[in-house]
Amino acid sequence: MNGSALHAIPPNPAMMRDDDLSVLRLIRSRRVGPATFHRLMSEHGSAAEALRALPEIAAAAGIDDYQTCPEGVAVAELSAGRRAGAQLIRCDSPLYPPALRQIEGAPPVLWLRGDPAWLARDIVSVIGARNASSLGLRMARGMAAGLGEQGLVVAAGLARGIDTAAHNAALPTGTIAVMAGGVDVIYPAENAVLAAQIAEKGALISEQPPGTEPAARHFPTRNRIVSGLSRAVVVIEAAHRSGTLITARNALDQGREVMAVPGHPMDARAAGCNALIRDGALLVRSASDVVEALAEATRQIEERAEAEAAPVAAPRPAARRLPGSGGPVMAPSSRDRGGPVQLEQRILSRLSPSPTDENDLIRDLGIPVAVANAAIVALELEGRLTRVPGGRIALC
Repeated sequence: MNGSALHAIPPNPAMMRDDDLSVLRLIRSRRVGPATFHRLMSEHGSAAEALRALPEIAAAAGIDDYQTCPEGVAVAELSAGRRAGAQLIRCDSPLYPPALRQIEGAPPVLWLRGDPAWLARDIVSVIGARNASSLGLRMARGMAAGLGEQGLVVAAGLARGIDTAAHNAALPTGTIAVMAGGVDVIYPAENAVLAAQIAEKGALISEQPPGTEPAARHFPTRNRIVSGLSRAVVVIEAAHRSGTLITARNALDQGREVMAVPGHPMDARAAGCNALIRDGALLVRSASDVVEALAEATRQIEERAEAEAAPVAAPRPAARRLPGSGGPVMAPSSRDRGGPVQLEQRILSRLSPSPTDENDLIRDLGIPVAVANAAIVALELEGRLTRVPGGRIALC
């Protein structure tokens, strides 16, 4: 069970010339999240130029007193990182995880404690319930140890239960913990010794500044990194509504393989796994099942690449259709090409507090992507809409 792959971060040679201070100031500026960061970089060529343009962009969105992140704040973050023994890895760095770079809204920066070489290895996430059963913990340990023996690096979120069991079992072969807060703020506190061991034998990473205490809003964004790092996500025990299933949804949106260990139908902790399998996730019982599935997925990708490279007759162009519509998408009319205010109103009229896929929205508008993106960024800076993981947007 996997989803469609999302757009990778576009190559940006100009960003290579940026200094860490400018990049940090841009991503830490008010109302600039990862997706907006990458869009600004694409439009302005560098963090320094994007910082200069931000007040004008905000003013055009009706925000007259907008100020970018002060230089002192970024300097303090760099100093805190050095004190924590952490390394700053930007998305243009060769040390940045290759798989994570491919996801939409990839973190512009990561703080790391440990060896960055682990980020370049083949990674599989093993995640699940915090209140795991003894059988679930036993499965997590066996799964993580087996994956490590097969040369795979195990990633998880350092949470209680399944995550902790997986990290412990994978310590001898390498494991990556993705933190919700700063890389120097261990949560839960009972995992302080484990975190220290991971820093020595693996890697701790976070997109949050060092010293950041984890808050509820940090965990969903942390989860997209857990799945984004990985070739596959293996779920072991998850309630019907849980953060673990959010990670599985992120994995689908990111084009990752989703696998699940089945559980007893009367156990609420197995409801999420059983639902994933019902909906198409691959049922796995051991590390060997995971390895075989990854090998098969690789083979299919190679076959598709070969088929696409083969010469074929050009198909007759077909009219594009809107999702759920019987008619073709028409060229933008003069009404569709209205001014910025009219366009923003059209965007807002199609949104609600429930997330909407951004690509579907742009197709629905029937206007050039660049025009729609500019209006969406303006509305985000104005605080009228917000981005959620998976390439979706919603009304604030």
